[in-house]
Amino acid sequence: MVLALAGCSVPQTDNAGDGVLRIVASTNVYGAIAQEIAADHAEVTSIIDDPQQDPHEFEANGRVQLALSRADIVIVNGGGYDAFATTLLTASGNDAARVLDAVELSGYDAQAQGFNEHVFYDYPTMQTVAKAIGAALDIADPGNATTYDGRTDAVVAELQALIQLEGSIAATSAGAGVVITEPVPLYVLLACRLHDLTPPEFSAAIEEGTDVPPALLQSVLNLIGDGSADVVVYNAQTGGPQTDALLDVASENGVPAIGVSEVLPHDESYLEWQTRLLTELQQALAR
Repeated sequence: MVLALAGCSVPQTDNAGDGVLRIVASTNVYGAIAQEIAADHAEVTSIIDDPQQDPHEFEANGRVQLALSRADIVIVNGGGYDAFATTLLTASGNDAARVLDAVELSGYDAQAQGFNEHVFYDYPTMQTVAKAIGAALDIADPGNATTYDGRTDAVVAELQALIQLEGSIAATSAGAGVVITEPVPLYVLLACRLHDLTPPEFSAAIEEGTDVPPALLQSVLNLIGDGSADVVVYNAQTGGPQTDALLDVASENGVPAIGVSEVLPHDESYLEWQTRLLTELQQALAR
């Protein structure tokens, strides 16, 4: 689909004189942060904003390429997570947009074995991304730099509050066992100093949508049934018989199960979304 769209003829819009500052984010996770910093001084478009949409299965269209062709600032996750965005941006002919890549900003090695591309669950990385958004807005619209700087500081402070909440969970629950279906929330879980019991090959198979060998599935189910796991964290945007099996065993054994997502719910800010996750995790571990 991306290759086909790259060959489409989409006229590039010259928006240099229309007075509209446009930001395009690959998902509404980054779009929400950008909107919080830019307020009403920019038009923010999030390509993926449906909580039911699995970003890994997203199919771009001509409207997406058009939005990217007009963007002044583009925010992507990077690390192969949303490669369609950079591919379509290049195809659009818009080489003037400032591109902010969260993985590159994170400092993590995307080529390292076992790298987890879901850096939007890593709050220090999101602080760096917020600062980069503020700096890009300062350059694009220097007349409102003071506003952007103040709002960036506020977002960074909100993220610091999440880091402190992670520390509180670590102080009381470090070493608690957790089983995951996918590595989506792993940055948070490790920051809370929880022990990920999940065999990497299991979570990788679930994330890639491939079959899990029965023996491997049973070994993970045993971690829940024998009391090793204190909590199960699953990706609520994806599912399948293996995930259902984990949730059934968790329910049977009274092990709390917490759903996470890769896209913001429509009625929550990034801060609210992540605070809810940490609060649910704290309550589950305190039972």
